[in-house]
Amino acid sequence: MENKLDKFKELDEHLLNDEKPSLYLRQIEEAGLFLDTYPFTMLGNLKKVEQSPEHHPEGNVWEHTLLVVDLAAERRPASEDARVLMWSALLHDLGKARTTKVRKGRVTAYDHDKQGAVLAADFLHEFTDDGEFIKKVSQMVRWHMQILFVNKKLPFADIDRMITEVSIEEIALLSLCDRLGRGNMNEKNRQAEVENIGDFMRKCQQHQSKRSADEIKIISGEKSLVWNTVGSGEPIEPSYPETPNSN
Repeated sequence: MENKLDKFKELDEHLLNDEKPSLYLRQIEEAGLFLDTYPFTMLGNLKKVEQSPEHHPEGNVWEHTLLVVDLAAERRPASEDARVLMWSALLHDLGKARTTKVRKGRVTAYDHDKQGAVLAADFLHEFTDDGEFIKKVSQMVRWHMQILFVNKKLPFADIDRMITEVSIEEIALLSLCDRLGRGNMNEKNRQAEVENIGDFMRKCQQHQSKRSADEIKIISGEKSLVWNTVGSGEPIEPSYPETPNSN
């Protein structure tokens, strides 16, 4: 078998250029690459992970991943960084292999986004020392469930932290692919998911705008505290503490 780094580079090319990268992914999976070559075995493990038939009628996590990758390929031109988008799409559900359990008759995968962020970084560290690329993919995987948490007002929503690590537009793009990559995607369901993405983006942008406005108020309030009055109450120039020398 070829050197695994060569396979990584080959896969990278297909993710960035193929109209349907899933065709190549099925080819290398059928050739046995995912059975015994780490970290490709992480992808192979996804075939063993079943999902809720209600939410994922397409089948196991691997089948879902292939759908998401092809949808991401369609949207590469809209991305700020197509390479990050495509690898995020491929690795976004790695965490389900560790977290999927049946609870009270329901298939769940709590915290697969957090677990997946770690696994995605582990996967990429095997092939590249591009720390910035690895960080960006890991962060996209970490936040790909926020559309659900934000729109449903769940306690796991964390817009403040999310927007410090990923752009709203990019995480929305990955989330759209994730939401559309399901086996029951008729036109009515597709339109509903598109509208959900729009709602998510609006809520994030509104939150961001409110946060910026609040920060301006805080800064203005802090400045007003250093103003003093004399005699008649006339203001004098504000006195700010000296800034430490940065050298």
